[in-house]
Amino acid sequence: MKALFCDLGYSESRRQLAPLVPAWELATCDRGEVIRYVRGADALVPYGAAIGNDVIAAGSFGLIQQFGVGLETVDIEAATAAGVWVARVPSAQSGNAESVAEHAVLLMLSLARRFAHFADSIQRRVVGEPAGVALAGKTACIIGLGGVGSELGLRLQALRMRLLGVRVRTILGNPRGVALKLYGADRLHEAIAQADYVIVCTTMDAKNRNLIDRAALGAMKRGSFFINVARGGLVDEAALEDALASGQLAGAGLDVISEEPIDPAHPLFKHNVIITPHVAGVTDLSYSGIAKVVAENFLRYARGGEPMYAVNSPKSPRRRTKAFAR
Repeated sequence: MKALFCDLGYSESRRQLAPLVPAWELATCDRGEVIRYVRGADALVPYGAAIGNDVIAAGSFGLIQQFGVGLETVDIEAATAAGVWVARVPSAQSGNAESVAEHAVLLMLSLARRFAHFADSIQRRVVGEPAGVALAGKTACIIGLGGVGSELGLRLQALRMRLLGVRVRTILGNPRGVALKLYGADRLHEAIAQADYVIVCTTMDAKNRNLIDRAALGAMKRGSFFINVARGGLVDEAALEDALASGQLAGAGLDVISEEPIDPAHPLFKHNVIITPHVAGVTDLSYSGIAKVVAENFLRYARGGEPMYAVNSPKSPRRRTKAFAR
């Protein structure tokens, strides 16, 4: 059996997975060349590659298994029609939620304490500079209260921040153990207007692309900070650049952008922005947990079974292309 991993990065994911599925060949390709390498693959791991009807039609694979949560680049409708299973790994089931939440705190603290200026003070042999900002007593608005947002709420609560939360399904209430004021998605601007830190943790779909648009950025408190550990497509980056340039935002911490990998000459680097290369969930805890679920789904598919955490249910699943021995 063969799995095609549709990005040359994220090498730790393959290292963690390989011992769990020794009978599988783990191949890789550039995210822009999937259609060239898809023939002969039994399963695809998309990462951020576009898996549309063209790729689905060119291959004989029967499983699209994300190494994580996001499936916004996968045409689930086309996959279902072709008999291809599509599955993800929920962040709360793998250690991913905890890892991404920790990274969000890292970005918040780095901006608050002006980490980028430390080296300059050391070079100038100046002590006691730059002055930072404490998180305690400040207000944070968490957009998206799934696994990541819930874990982040627990951590920010421990730092004695005042918490606001925005979620589509307010009927779910507050995350367990997190005291926050809850807002529906229709009151997004009202919530973020009160916050010193706005953190995006929600999953992305066709309905919320550019959720943080020019109007949302304009609704934020002047001098506030913006954090994105979800997906780059949730943010209008041109509007974000303008908000940073005008001083509407004091800074931003971004683990994701719309076009990855980021160009080192990207204009965002001209501002008070900390950018990390989509590593919020890349930890020992997260990748170990995700690999176990992915391995189980590879084995289930190979035996003709239904994968865990599938987001679709094809009526006539594609048959495996060859026999499988454990």
